[in-house]
Parts: sequence; structure tokens; C-alpha cells
Amino acid sequence: MHRAKIFGRCEPHTGIEPFNRLVDQVMGTEPYASARCVYWVVDNGSSHRGQASVKRLEGRYTRDRRRRLRLIHCPVHASWLNQIEIYNSIIQRKVLTPNDFTDLGEVEARLLAFERRYEAAARPFEWKFTRQDLRKLLERLEGKDLSPAA
Repeated sequence: MHRAKIFGRCEPHTGIEPFNRLVDQVMGTEPYASARCVYWVVDNGSSHRGQASVKRLEGRYTRDRRRRLRLIHCPVHASWLNQIEIYNSIIQRKVLTPNDFTDLGEVEARLLAFERRYEAAARPFEWKFTRQDLRKLLERLEGKDLSPAA
């Protein structure tokens, strides 16, 4: 990430329709509205899981037989690869804890205020985990039984 642009939404429920509204919001804003292709990196949440979500979203944003939106699913249990999951972790620690809200309007106000502050102050994450680190970790885990206990 070279700059932070967060598209926050506060919806009463999760699901396909709220996710579609977020996609519409982003895809209707420059520079995404005129981009040849926009890649969406998502987890495997129920509103954007599987091949059905790929067809639904990529089909929705096709222009002149060219897909403008590409949906990329992170591997299961690899949320650390997804920038928004890192942001969500920051929100959990810095905005939502402690949970001292009197109503949902207060939650929304605090989230949107943090979004504006974060965009102004955010810097790219510096990844410290290298291929060598991964190789060492896999070598350590190779001899261990990682199956769940019965």
C-alpha cells in the first residue's frame, strides 16, 4: 500500500447486499471508476465466498466484454495477507476496545472519525517476514503433529 484510502460503511447487518453497496461505493469513485481493472482482495466471508461471488461481482463490472473487477480470495487462515484484516485488527485494538458505547450511532461516529484520522497518518506496513523466515518455520513444523487433538 502506498497510500491509505478507506471506504468505511456502517450497515445494520452484514451480507451480500451490504457488501455490494460497498463495492458500488468504491467502484463509483475515482480513480477506480475509470480504472481498466480493480483487484479486490477478500477473505472467505459469507458475503464474498466462492465462485458464485466471483461471477456475481465480476459480471456486475464488465465493460465492453472486459472485466473491470477481479476478485481474489486469500487462502483460508491467511488473514495476515489481507490489508483490510490488518486494518480491522487496528480498529479492534484502538477503537472498539474498551466496548463502552451507549448506542450504534456512537460506534459509527467513532469508526468514521478514526477512518479520517488513519487516512491522514497511515504509512505502508513494512513486512519483516522473509522467504527464509518461512522456510525456517516450515522446517520447524515439519516434524510436529499438527492434527487436532481427538
